Amino acid sequence: MTGPWRLPMLMAAPHRLGFFLAMVVLVAASGWWWLVQEDRVHGWFGLGYAVSPTLTHATAMVFGFMPLFFSGFLFTAGPNWLRVPPLAATQLLAPLLLQAGGWLLWLAGAHLNAVAALAGLALAAVGLAWMVALFWRLISASQVPDRVHAKAVGIGGIVGVLCLAGAGGAMGLGQDALALVLVRTALWGFIVVTYVSVAHRMIPFFTSNVLPMIDIWRPFWVLWLMLGVAVFEVLALWVDYAAPSADAWPAWTVLVIAVELAAGGVLLWLAVVWGLVQSLKIRLLAMLHVGFVWLGLALLYSAVSQGLWLATGQAVLGLGALHALGMGFLGSIMIAMVTRVSCGHSGRALVADNPVWVMFWLLQVAVGVRLVAAVQGMPQWVTALAAMLWTVIITVWAARYANWYGRPRVDGKAG
Repeated sequence: MTGPWRLPMLMAAPHRLGFFLAMVVLVAASGWWWLVQEDRVHGWFGLGYAVSPTLTHATAMVFGFMPLFFSGFLFTAGPNWLRVPPLAATQLLAPLLLQAGGWLLWLAGAHLNAVAALAGLALAAVGLAWMVALFWRLISASQVPDRVHAKAVGIGGIVGVLCLAGAGGAMGLGQDALALVLVRTALWGFIVVTYVSVAHRMIPFFTSNVLPMIDIWRPFWVLWLMLGVAVFEVLALWVDYAAPSADAWPAWTVLVIAVELAAGGVLLWLAVVWGLVQSLKIRLLAMLHVGFVWLGLALLYSAVSQGLWLATGQAVLGLGALHALGMGFLGSIMIAMVTRVSCGHSGRALVADNPVWVMFWLLQVAVGVRLVAAVQGMPQWVTALAAMLWTVIITVWAARYANWYGRPRVDGKAG
């Protein structure tokens, strides 16, 4: 330890503040969903709902903690990408507190009062818009020729703000189905866009630094492919919203299957080209690569799910593909990237030690349990088990690194 945990230390660097608040919301949203699942199985808590729990869960998991984690990374790495002066954590305090406080109010209001829940969502939307505007200020101030990745992230942020505002408006009008489509639009158009933009820039870079035999290979067609897949998935969401039955437009469903099979296959090939096999020797790097593999698997899983739906008219695999994406791809990369930044910017070695390595693989087990739970006919307790595993793993992981953010760097440097 480097001294007592002190709240003012969160203001020493943007990643400390952003990551800490993200972990607070992540643990709260995860624990809340576990309680909901246990209540569905056992009826222990007698929970009542002012807002649909499905919509509450989806909105919190897409918008609640991910943008806060983004802030910690983007306002740390972004100024280096763009060669502009960094923002101080104090400049981020208000927008990040609005988001964290808004999402905690959202979770409470989901049970107590729909107006309170919407007020929380509105606060979070203001905070997100403010944060995205600050990132665009960095982009606008930059004179570097290559701002492609930063601009892709910035455009994703705009999509996220519009979707969150739209979801709040739809809820206010009693259109929960429309609100859910807007949330899932943000999942692909905001969260996945940000992830793949950062992955395209950073995974080859990290890999070549640690494994010199692997060259930095990141042609822009790879980025356009991943962004194109995200756009296509958004289009598919809206087509499904307009025609929710596979029988309505079977040719469209066949096209979706073909695109997802092709894209999933290319992404798995890309994972191998980027050094998946070689990375397994180095834990922290392997976590990034294994997380990226889940993107390709999620698309292939979705294609199989769509095929079964077309053949049987039944949602045989349920929401499995969605959770392969959310828990597998997004969750794994989240743990890998936050762990890496936390180690590097606390003065510690860039390694995944035994505790985080075990947590990462337990997370993979939790993803597997959730995929099993999604299969049609599975009892509710399997979903509750997946929620429990996710919550326990995430809470232990978050507690460990949140403990670092309130303490000075171990090497005595500032930041």
